[in-house]
Amino acid sequence: IPTALTPAVAGVLTLHNFLKKPQVLFSKKPIAAKVQSGKRPAITFSDGSHGIAPLDFAKIYNSSFAFIGGTDGSGVTIGIIGRSNLYSVDSPAEDITDFRSSEIFNVCCGNFSVILNGPDPGDLGGSNEVEATLDSTWSGAVAPGANVDLVVSASTNTADGVDLSEVYIIENNLADIMTESFGTCEAGDSSEAAGISALAEQAAAQGITFFVSTGDSGAEGCDDPDTETVATGPISVNLLASTAFNIAAGGTVFDDTSEPTKYWRGTNANQESAISYIPEDVWNDSCPSSSCGSSANIYASGGGQSAIVAKPAWQLTTVTGMQNDDTRDLPDVSLSASLHDGYVLCLEGSCVPNSQGEFSLYLVGGTSAVAPSFAGIMALIGEQFLNANPSLGPRQGIANYTLYNLAASETFANCNGSSTTAFPPSTCIFNDVTVGNNAVPGETNYGSANALYQAGVGYDMATGLGSVDIKTLVNNWATSFTASTTTLTLAPTTGITHGQSVTANITVAPTSGTGAAPTGDVSLIAATPATNSKGTSLTEFTLTTSGSNGTVTNASITDLPGGTYDVTAYYQGNPTYSASTSAPVSVTVTPESSTTTLSVLTANAQGIAVPFTGGAFGSFVYLRADIAGASSHGTPTGTVNFTDTFGTIPGGTSTGLSLALNSGDNFQSGANTATPNGILNFDTGTHTISASYSGDASFNASSSATQSFTITPGFYVSTASNATVTVSAPGASGTVSYSVLNSSGFSGTISLACSKLPSGAGCSFSPANVTANGTAATTNGTITVTTTAATMAALQKPDHRVFPGWLAIGSFAFFSILLIGVPSSRRAPLLLALLLTLAMLLPACGGGGGSSSSSPPPPPSTSAGTYSVVVTATSGSTTSTTGFTLVVE
Repeated sequence: IPTALTPAVAGVLTLHNFLKKPQVLFSKKPIAAKVQSGKRPAITFSDGSHGIAPLDFAKIYNSSFAFIGGTDGSGVTIGIIGRSNLYSVDSPAEDITDFRSSEIFNVCCGNFSVILNGPDPGDLGGSNEVEATLDSTWSGAVAPGANVDLVVSASTNTADGVDLSEVYIIENNLADIMTESFGTCEAGDSSEAAGISALAEQAAAQGITFFVSTGDSGAEGCDDPDTETVATGPISVNLLASTAFNIAAGGTVFDDTSEPTKYWRGTNANQESAISYIPEDVWNDSCPSSSCGSSANIYASGGGQSAIVAKPAWQLTTVTGMQNDDTRDLPDVSLSASLHDGYVLCLEGSCVPNSQGEFSLYLVGGTSAVAPSFAGIMALIGEQFLNANPSLGPRQGIANYTLYNLAASETFANCNGSSTTAFPPSTCIFNDVTVGNNAVPGETNYGSANALYQAGVGYDMATGLGSVDIKTLVNNWATSFTASTTTLTLAPTTGITHGQSVTANITVAPTSGTGAAPTGDVSLIAATPATNSKGTSLTEFTLTTSGSNGTVTNASITDLPGGTYDVTAYYQGNPTYSASTSAPVSVTVTPESSTTTLSVLTANAQGIAVPFTGGAFGSFVYLRADIAGASSHGTPTGTVNFTDTFGTIPGGTSTGLSLALNSGDNFQSGANTATPNGILNFDTGTHTISASYSGDASFNASSSATQSFTITPGFYVSTASNATVTVSAPGASGTVSYSVLNSSGFSGTISLACSKLPSGAGCSFSPANVTANGTAATTNGTITVTTTAATMAALQKPDHRVFPGWLAIGSFAFFSILLIGVPSSRRAPLLLALLLTLAMLLPACGGGGGSSSSSPPPPPSTSAGTYSVVVTATSGSTTSTTGFTLVVE
């Protein structure tokens, strides 16, 4: 990983290939709905639960004005951090488009865009797809006029796509608000803390307000609620949410089960069934196996104390309940997160009405739903601020300063959001959550009044300041500050070669009179012609005090991009002073030389990246090119073209395989690109690869040295990534397609078989075998899965907490020979995660196909559930393995 970082963001972001986890809960059970001509669609719930539609959210949290021509987030951009693209089978981003359509929820009128940072990883499916869909949907559902940009980055062998997307948003100064719904445990990944905090500080210095979900396993942030029913790790918060520069978003649950008709109508009225605010407790759905059997879980709102981050200034305010603990406490705010009243979502084309107008919705929850929803709330605040201060723009930077200042003046004893007898009055900004805790099974004192962390009056580490009354919050948000003036000088301004040091001096002063010196951070922005209108972020500095001024003196800048353009200094403001931007300083910068470094890699048996020199057809080959300038500063842009002396690279053209550069693993420090899903079908022969960089205004073109490898004859089998067979009931059947690819020079019969099927299930192949004759070929076929109906035993209830898809674990790592069969359209690119998952699944899943007996009883029935089925192709001593998910409803 490059170490030549700008001083503001020095630190390691990624030392390993363990991916950050989406903090999303997903109910597999679809909700029936129907389009009604001239009305909003009717939605039917049959189990007593409810779904939060956009207007329900607006009713509960008092933001209906956003849907009736009032403040709706117009003029504000929300950036979504993602590593998976969206479901786009029939049209681009169709689930977002369908949700927003006039037939469904009529979310009007902000724009939605997908921005690729480097090569497209495709739709990774599973929780990654759900996360991207949820965040993109609900940020705009709360602020219908805001512009929402989903940034998608393929993970690489050195960086999580989540980190790459965050770097892109910050480097390109893309958004006013940024939201991230992934997690990694602070106790286990503290080595990343400096880099994570530095990026968040850079965002704040640019005025970007950053929301991060706290997690879904209570205070046990190192435990995975999707796979564990008893917490075994240490008490730990989500490292991504624990910086001093972001808003940490926790979860509540509506207390509506005893009197549902008090809070919900039996039918929709203009797609709104919520009647009023609903009392909220701490979200804690956890339950031990002694009480809940197979439904045992550790789902609860993330919260607690950071072990490494000191208490930020904004938590030193005199807020009722605030702990005197010298540490960063989480969360800051909360919203509903339980699946009992989940957020409705269109998923994988479910909202496309059939000829009768019928469609389906899904429910999602977890703190993943809270972060983007609160980002939408902040967009409403941003528009209001923009309207009051057109010259300042909508940005709020570290919004916690204002949130905690508002909380310091609130009488929390009068704002009990957990009361079932009286709602908080309209003067309350925060709905104080006073009931519950976030302790989970396995935690010390679980189930007792002594468990960490308990809700109480005012701030607590279960729900923070509580949820909010949006209208009251917007109306009380500060729009008037003492004006500041920022000045910038640069020297030299011409004759500069990219990477050359330029001296910057910055002063931030009160616009009139004298007073306490402005404090906080200031950032430099380059308005290069190739960037969007918000410019490219260069670096940030913390002001030092000089009399009544805040200053940056004789700072060295090495990241000025190439070209002729203006540079400005942006002061983010603080609780006293407003933000301000300096007059522009014009500079001219010429490009520097660059180097292109080619890597041809594969994975060893442990999934570790190693150089590739040769292997059988179907071997995973990963092509990567790293581009850097002689100065090691700045981010190259443009494309890299890979060529092969053997012929056309699979997936490329006769002129090569051209891939866009991403923004690099670290802020303003190099860039790279890679085949995100690898290449499996290099044909038999010797291949010699080279890489050529196109160059840009900052970096001259360059080419790499060549690398060679040899492919020997072979074959492999594949199903589509996230391939799923859904059987409507035991006794029914379903199909899934498969492909067998063989290379030149390979001859023989390839037989096919399924394993790890549940009892009473079997599969057949058409064609049953594939014959290779020495010519490169692809054979496509169909697998038919049959199941056996239940006779006496009751069907097991399927797991409703986890979205199925064993191949949908993450972004990149490398393929092993056992998992080389995934095609490129929607291939899950993280082989390391796949290898680990397969290693766990193979011994753990149920036995093979159906069995028979020489006499009654009848054959065993197939139990409802979700199963990971393995498909094996065999010819002689060579095997290739892939798989699919079987869902028996």
